[in-house]
Amino acid sequence: MNAILKESIPDLTALFERLAAKAPALRETTAEQRADKIRRLLAATLAARPAILEAARKELRLQDTDVDAQLLMVKTEAEFIAAHLAEWMRPQPVQGTLMTLGKKCYVQYEPKGVVLNLATWNAPIAIGLVPLLGAIAAGNACLLKPSELAPHSARVLADIVGQVFPEDEFAVVQGGPEVAQEVLRLPFNHIFFIGGHAVGRLVMRAAAEHFASVTLEMGGKNPAIIDRSADLRDAAKKIAWGRVANCGQVCLAPDYALVHETVQRAFIDELGKALKAMYDAAGAGFRHSPELPRIVNRRHFDRIKGLLDDALAQGATLEFGGETEAEDLYISPTLLSNVNDGMRIMQEEIFGPILCVLPFREREDVVREIRKRPKPLGLYLFARDREFIDWVLAHTTSGSTVVNHNLIQSGTNPHLPFGGVNHSGIGRIGGRYSFLECSNPRAVVEDGPGIGDPDLMFPPYSDKYKQAIAWMLGKRPNVPDAVINALGGLLRLRRIFASR
Repeated sequence: MNAILKESIPDLTALFERLAAKAPALRETTAEQRADKIRRLLAATLAARPAILEAARKELRLQDTDVDAQLLMVKTEAEFIAAHLAEWMRPQPVQGTLMTLGKKCYVQYEPKGVVLNLATWNAPIAIGLVPLLGAIAAGNACLLKPSELAPHSARVLADIVGQVFPEDEFAVVQGGPEVAQEVLRLPFNHIFFIGGHAVGRLVMRAAAEHFASVTLEMGGKNPAIIDRSADLRDAAKKIAWGRVANCGQVCLAPDYALVHETVQRAFIDELGKALKAMYDAAGAGFRHSPELPRIVNRRHFDRIKGLLDDALAQGATLEFGGETEAEDLYISPTLLSNVNDGMRIMQEEIFGPILCVLPFREREDVVREIRKRPKPLGLYLFARDREFIDWVLAHTTSGSTVVNHNLIQSGTNPHLPFGGVNHSGIGRIGGRYSFLECSNPRAVVEDGPGIGDPDLMFPPYSDKYKQAIAWMLGKRPNVPDAVINALGGLLRLRRIFASR
């Protein structure tokens, strides 16, 4: 079996047709069969660890520990899904009503068909596999298109998948934007995309052509709010790590910090100390830190440096860092203050190791600042004042929120949904949420013994039926669920005895 498919453009259609032809058979697979596939995929992934580590070193100069964190995400998701899949696949009974007395009502989950994952480059193993674990669990055929910006990881992913799946069940295609464009012309039933807004819009347009559902996670300007009640040293350490992890190339990274004006100077100073302690403890310079990765390519480097140069040219204050080296794709951890909305760095997602620090006076200022921009993927709140925490949670919206930390909401607890809101994303990934994204929740009602006159509901309508409808439409006594369940039980007993 070989999942490294360097298909010509016409062959992509043939590949999709093979996947679509296999989908009905995958629908019939049991929970244990699907769980076994997930376990084998996990085993193949962990066995490929040396190749995965080497690919990450070549692409981003990542430390092995950072890559292992990706593998841990895959492991956690795979084991959780395999353990709970049988329960998720069972028909789920729902509460009855007066109008469904005597009837059996439940939800049956069925696969959508063929699922596409357009994966990005900043965490290629986790982003490539985690969404499709849910697709496999739901009984779908899968196609993975890894990013061409992480070509070494793409080849490893293809090798891993090819060891476990036949190409008509789970295929991997490699190539650049032209391949992605042609793949998006195909009538997939569901599409996952984690990446930027420009491609996200293309994915939505392509999905609309075939009425495919989508799960999009597109990042954005994630705020970190630091109240005067916060532990400044603790907040600075955590935000410094969150901003510089993966050299800032993380969709959930804090993009700007809103700091109470009375502690802004102290917070900036603590940030500088934290950055120095983590990434330049020996004093040799940030460029020599083994824990500081590089920007993925020259195009992205030039974009980030352009944001920095534009901000400085418009009067931003360089509080810390600011070093760049194009040939090495190096940007040092950098702090800016005195920024404003006219600067590009406050309009675009940075996706690099630069943090902008803005002061606020009143808590209402925080909400006004956040509402200037689309709803964020992540929001981080540092405070010890419980009333302030609750107020901010009640007056803001985000895909996820962390109190007194950052970046820890994704890949750490498969019970939690991961995703954005509107501009920052659509749909949810993680554990059962991935399974649900790839499933059609089919409502099923099985009729049972009639109540009174079974022909009462059919025309010509009797006065008795009209009165019953009018009673239910008007103000009527609330019938507790327990009573409805008891009546339903009596009807089921009646049916059992009537059949004897």
